[in-house]
Amino acid sequence: MQMTTARSNLFAQVLNPANRHNPYPLYAQLRETPVSLQGNGIYVVRTYREIVELLHDPRISSDERKSAHPARVPTDTAEATTPPFIFTDPPEHTRLRRLVMHQFTPQRIAGMRADIEQTVKALLDARKQQHQLDLVQDFAYPLPVTIICRLLGVPPEDEPRFRVWSSALVRTLDPKESLSKAEVQQAVQSRTQMREYMKQLSETRRVHPQDDLFSGLVAGDDPDGRLPEQDLLATMELLLIAGHETTVNLITNSMLALLRHPDAFDRLRRNLDLVIPTVEEVLRYDPPVQFRTRTTLTDVPIAGVTIPQGATVVLLLAAGSRDPACFVDPDRFWPEREDNEHFGFGGGDHYCVGAPLARLEAVTALKALVRRLDAPRLVTDPPPYRKNAALRGPEHLQVAFDHLSD
Repeated sequence: MQMTTARSNLFAQVLNPANRHNPYPLYAQLRETPVSLQGNGIYVVRTYREIVELLHDPRISSDERKSAHPARVPTDTAEATTPPFIFTDPPEHTRLRRLVMHQFTPQRIAGMRADIEQTVKALLDARKQQHQLDLVQDFAYPLPVTIICRLLGVPPEDEPRFRVWSSALVRTLDPKESLSKAEVQQAVQSRTQMREYMKQLSETRRVHPQDDLFSGLVAGDDPDGRLPEQDLLATMELLLIAGHETTVNLITNSMLALLRHPDAFDRLRRNLDLVIPTVEEVLRYDPPVQFRTRTTLTDVPIAGVTIPQGATVVLLLAAGSRDPACFVDPDRFWPEREDNEHFGFGGGDHYCVGAPLARLEAVTALKALVRRLDAPRLVTDPPPYRKNAALRGPEHLQVAFDHLSD
């Protein structure tokens, strides 16, 4: 049985920047039907059970080269021929992911803990004589950028360059109809410049290897070999962008949720052991990644609907993580929640490789913020949001406070 398109405009409303500050009422309306065809030809899946099913279905591809009508804009021929490994399928994805994980080890991540703690302290100490900060620009952005640069071996003084490239490229995670011609052109230029930058850096690492992840990938000491150059450049680009863009949102969304829920803030301040479930609840309640796109390799029947071969499918992860069929009182911010199997880091074969690092950064940051900020409060609510719908988070978050303790 095929579906109707009665709600064919709702996902377009999700993409509308006017709804960026609170898309969740739209998600609730969308969940009334598990799967629907939107006016632009995209199929949107938004209920928990169906999202889980498709995340583990080999008939659903992450490789948009297999789509007759890709949802995203390819920003150059290199991406079309050699996309980052998260946009590939097994066995290619399995091989590339294993080569990356051979370097992105738990031991390497654990070894970053002291750097994270020192960076958090330095960023907050710099605001000690003030009574207000922009949590995004003064803290949540510079923290993960500093850490991912150290982890990968990217010179931190180059941050102003790749910040521009990153901002342009993450816009292309949204469906192409939501991008202007100028944004597409900027993304094309940014991709070319970023690949050239990574190529130069890889050549430097081949001659002068260091104790960083980039040098490890260049050397390729995995028994199965090393990454081919184009895969290496695509992987480094992905790790640099994903290594900070999503974590900025996670830290910012965490503080926004806590400041909007003073009781939860006070409970965490009295018991910092609650910080881990608090971060997990933010990943469910207001995740940094709202949706991902997929392509059907064949006709896929699901929830009474047949999604045809070659169709673009949006897995609305943030809607699934608030599905009342799976979560008690799903619109409630409840850090003590049990059985919190959210989609904050995706799922299946494409579960986020950087999840352990993002969790460590968010937990460390949140503990320091809650402990050191005295009487913090929002200056503007809702805050202004970035354009991105897929990677959703405030562009600025002004927080006033009485005192910043040691």
